[in-house]
Amino acid sequence: MSNRRKAIVAVTAGLATISLGLSFTSAAGAAPEATTLGSLKLVKTKTSLLGKHYWYQQTFKGLPVINGYYAKHETKAGGVQIADGRDAIPANLDVSAKLPAASATTKATEAINAKAARARIAGADKEAEKVPAAGKGTAQLAVIGGPNARLVWAVTSRSSEGSSRSLVDADSGAVVESKVISDNATGHGSVFDPNPVVSEQNEKLVDNNDKNSDELFLAQKNVILRNLDGSGKLNGTYVNIAEAKGGVAQNKNNNFVYQRANDKFEQVEAYYQVNQTQEYIHKLGFTEVNNESQDFSINTYDGDNSFYDPSTDVITMGEGGVDDAEDAEVIWHEYGHAIQDDVVPGFGESLEAGSIGEGFGDYWAVTNSIPVSKGFNLPCVMDWDATSYTSTEPHCLRRTDTGKTTDDIVGEVHDDGEIWSNALWDISLALGREKANKAILEGTFFYAPDTSFADAARVTVQATRLLYGKADAQKVTDAFKARKIL
Repeated sequence: MSNRRKAIVAVTAGLATISLGLSFTSAAGAAPEATTLGSLKLVKTKTSLLGKHYWYQQTFKGLPVINGYYAKHETKAGGVQIADGRDAIPANLDVSAKLPAASATTKATEAINAKAARARIAGADKEAEKVPAAGKGTAQLAVIGGPNARLVWAVTSRSSEGSSRSLVDADSGAVVESKVISDNATGHGSVFDPNPVVSEQNEKLVDNNDKNSDELFLAQKNVILRNLDGSGKLNGTYVNIAEAKGGVAQNKNNNFVYQRANDKFEQVEAYYQVNQTQEYIHKLGFTEVNNESQDFSINTYDGDNSFYDPSTDVITMGEGGVDDAEDAEVIWHEYGHAIQDDVVPGFGESLEAGSIGEGFGDYWAVTNSIPVSKGFNLPCVMDWDATSYTSTEPHCLRRTDTGKTTDDIVGEVHDDGEIWSNALWDISLALGREKANKAILEGTFFYAPDTSFADAARVTVQATRLLYGKADAQKVTDAFKARKIL
């Protein structure tokens, strides 16, 4: 039995009480005085349309507690809501490690590489042979709370799956857990507007190994790059091309015009599309939704994959198949993960939370395509990227209109994410793009890192009711009920 103290407490002055089906429990087999919840460290303060949100990291003797969180949500109306996700820890737990950090890193690397080797044998990873094995990672002491409380080394390293976090027992050296913490999109695409398949409404276009062609040249669109910092690089208020294959683009006159065969073309696409979506977020009224210069690493990953790494706050765009940063929908998908990680520290700890992350990323790609797609096959996600690995038309990595419900859950975040993205897409159709996106982003501020489909749906309904009233909240409820989430 888990001894995590998890609860949503609260709420006064205009906010209805939310019950997420969570409860307080004591440490299994331990007297109350034998355990502690440690201390709290404020890690982030966010402001949304309805109020302010304070996020705390649970600590024990100065060390972070894995998955231990505490949040206070204050509404403008004076309501206070507490989300308590702390774990009980034996008060006498020794935090001096017997295992050196270097040994923990080696054990973590071995576990990750063994997993990658199994995937290659099974043929599960089509690009695994092209990607280097996990390199040396960084190790930090941390504590796991609960009935199996222990001191661990939290090792982060980069592997064929992206960025991984391994928890290694600091005494025995056993690998307690090894999981991918980066959020991945398996696809590569064009960074036109949003991509050549959509802008040209042509499913026959091919990448041809990144070569220029007359058809793809016609798909290029001249745009104004706003919010540059004047350094002569693609660095600005909302985007920073920090690293790129062949070097970061530079021009003292801020003139960044390239054809798509030039690797710098993808850098421009990433800058433009992220700047566009962040300007849109500000237009919706949000000033603290990943309101920073987001770091990007472009074409630096050989695999057919892109990912957001929460441990470094970097989005890496791969170049397998179609270069990922050629498809704005891949960029927007990955930026969706950065949004959720910024608003909810540590988001994605549970399977359903991870699925919500993937579903939101797909939805965010689709909703950002609406102004430039002329309605062409909107629910199809990453049309250009998918041309490199799909043989049937339309070319889609995933869709937001599959009709899936929770009856179709298979335990894989991308597949199950289509349940969530379909719900969000239906909300957009019911409320309209602007109202839907305000409600969806506002609801995100109330997610727990390990939220479930149902819990995330409830706070989205609540946000809609507070923003727009009961009638629109009912439309959102109906969308979630159609997916059997509520």
